[in-house]
Parts: sequence; structure tokens; C-alpha cells
Amino acid sequence: MELRRPILQDKQDFLDMQVEFERFGSRMSGNIYAWQKADGNFEKWLDLLHQQETRDVLESGLGPFVLYLSYEGNRLLGLLALRTTNTPTVLSEYGHIGYCIRPSERGKGYAKEQLRLGLIEAKAKAISRVLLTCHVDNEASRRTILSQGGQLESQIGETERYWIELEKA
Repeated sequence: MELRRPILQDKQDFLDMQVEFERFGSRMSGNIYAWQKADGNFEKWLDLLHQQETRDVLESGLGPFVLYLSYEGNRLLGLLALRTTNTPTVLSEYGHIGYCIRPSERGKGYAKEQLRLGLIEAKAKAISRVLLTCHVDNEASRRTILSQGGQLESQIGETERYWIELEKA
């Protein structure tokens, strides 16, 4: 698996994956604000994502973030958002990393690998401690977080909060 920033050539893969999420009644975590602000326009979405890497153009409270697509060969499997600053919204609700795997590819270990690669990206951006959150009913996400060393800090309402300490470089 590789994580990479989306490019124009990914348009059809991304749109196909989005249709799959909708067909399964599933949410594409980590992407909703940018896609809504782009009004479903892929080219505008790419531009917003590029700008969002250095400033919060989405005004979502998430601060700057990098969005990666997860590919295995030519197959788009999911996406991962790495939020690079400790805004109140990141620390209280969403955490530093949001990720999702397309419904037809779940249960195959891809989320674990995707998160592992996301943690490498976080470390490369000098983030030494990563917060991840998941809904209390999301057993798959909980197992994914725990597989990468997540330590439960607390539960606030329906959200569990886990921290992963990254080794110093």
C-alpha cells in the first residue's frame, strides 16, 4: 500500500469510490468538509486540498491537514487525513488522523496498514503524539487503533479517545 496526495488522474477512481460509499450507506471519513466546499467538483477539491495543507481555508476548525489516497497497485482503497496542528477541534473531537477504507475492501487488514503509514507521515511532520478517535460502536476502528499502540485516554459521550506515542527520530 502507498499513501499519496490526490492528483487529477485519480478523479475517476475517487468518484467510483465515493459512489461505493454512498451505495453502502457509509461515510467517507476525513474528507467531508473539503468535498462539500468544492460542491462535488474534483478539480476544485484538489485546489482546496492543496491550500488546506498550509492554512485552514475550509474554516472547519481542523487547521491545516494533508489528505492522502491509499492505493494498493491501481486500486484506490481509501483515504487518510493527517491534521498537523493541535487546534481545539482536533484535540476535542476529531484527532490528528481520520481514515476510511472503501466498504468492499474492509476486513482485509488495509486499515491497519493505512494507519501505520499515516503514523510514519505524522512522525515525518514532527508530530510526536497522535490522537485518534472512534465511535464506541466501531469495533473495527478500535482494533485498528490498538494494533498500532493506541492507549485509551477517555471516553467522551459516544467517542473513545486514544493516543499513540511516536518514537523520537
